Amino acid sequence: MNAKTRIDVPMLKEKNLPRRDWILLPLLGLITICLLAGTTEIAARRMFSDSKTLLANCMVLDDPTTGPRAIPNSVCWEKLPESHLTEYRFNSCGHRAGMECGPKPLGSYRIVMTGSSVALGEHVDRDKTFAALLPHELLRRTGRSVELYNESTGWGFPPTVSLRFKEIVAAKPDLILWELSPGDIAGAAVVTQVTKAEVAQRSLSLSEKTRLRLKAAFASRQFLSSIPGLFGRTRTALLLRHFLSYSQSMLVKSYLTQDEQGVGFLRADPAPEWKEHLQQLDRDTADIERRSAAAGVPFVAVYVPSGAQAAMISTDDWPSGYDPYKVDQEIRAIIESHGGTFIDILPDYRHIPNPEHGVFPVDGHPNAEGHAMIAQLIAKELTSGAIPALKAAAQPQVALEQAR
Repeated sequence: MNAKTRIDVPMLKEKNLPRRDWILLPLLGLITICLLAGTTEIAARRMFSDSKTLLANCMVLDDPTTGPRAIPNSVCWEKLPESHLTEYRFNSCGHRAGMECGPKPLGSYRIVMTGSSVALGEHVDRDKTFAALLPHELLRRTGRSVELYNESTGWGFPPTVSLRFKEIVAAKPDLILWELSPGDIAGAAVVTQVTKAEVAQRSLSLSEKTRLRLKAAFASRQFLSSIPGLFGRTRTALLLRHFLSYSQSMLVKSYLTQDEQGVGFLRADPAPEWKEHLQQLDRDTADIERRSAAAGVPFVAVYVPSGAQAAMISTDDWPSGYDPYKVDQEIRAIIESHGGTFIDILPDYRHIPNPEHGVFPVDGHPNAEGHAMIAQLIAKELTSGAIPALKAAAQPQVALEQAR
């Protein structure tokens, strides 16, 4: 081709989009986003389904003279999005003890445990709770027959332990074991007294609660400002939080984004609100331990950490301004100041890789793996000499990995 030959290429004129396309294209994009979001939500709901029935259906939640209590001889089932369908079966005294209430077997050492949802074993089959596993572990370590009678109840915060103390003593314990967790500290001033409307609200499924919140958001004409909160209650959000929490760093970061009510117990310098919770716990503890001493029964307390708190201890790493050991030390000081015994299981979490896998990531309660871990750690401390009657002659080397 001659170098001087020039080829003229006609310039294509840009055509303006038809007016209808300015409407249809964004609409098509919006429909695509809605379809993707809807498909994801449907898939998440299938993966994380819940039940229509709840533990609350087996409980009396509005009696100020007893605090929350289970209905004797009742049975109900509950499934939260992260758990499987769990049965709650209560004996004639209203306890999820796995046995009938009555005199202890001849020659056995009876521990009566009290506490709230963690000690009750919410969302876990009873035979996989640490209440059921602990006697077997104590027998293995001591050779002594130990029976654990569980009087814990959902929403059984510290003030209600005093209200139920006569029941605890009536079970003729050789030892009273009080399990505490972050929720118990937050609820240290709470004796549940709820209205019928609040009882009905507790019995709603997650989807029903979401529908009501959507209705309220539209009614208040604040829908746009409510979107972040509403999204946080979808199964899609739950799915994201569930799987992201398998990363220790992501779990801790996500956990610490909660408000002060949720993370105040992890502060190196707790806010005034949490100091008030601890002061209330101190008052309740003083009453409980005084009555325990009057009954001549040894009193032992143990603190079980949250998943994020356990992860911080395991990795020996946490942000400035936080201290995962702080609340544990505060509780120890309270328990021991009134003459009780505190067994400290937190240091053992330093030797357990990924202990946060022992909780339901979003719900926060221990799962079956976590209950097995807790049983091992409590047994180790109970038989280390803190309780002379349970001291093992020779401490076996228990691989903490088995507790994971």
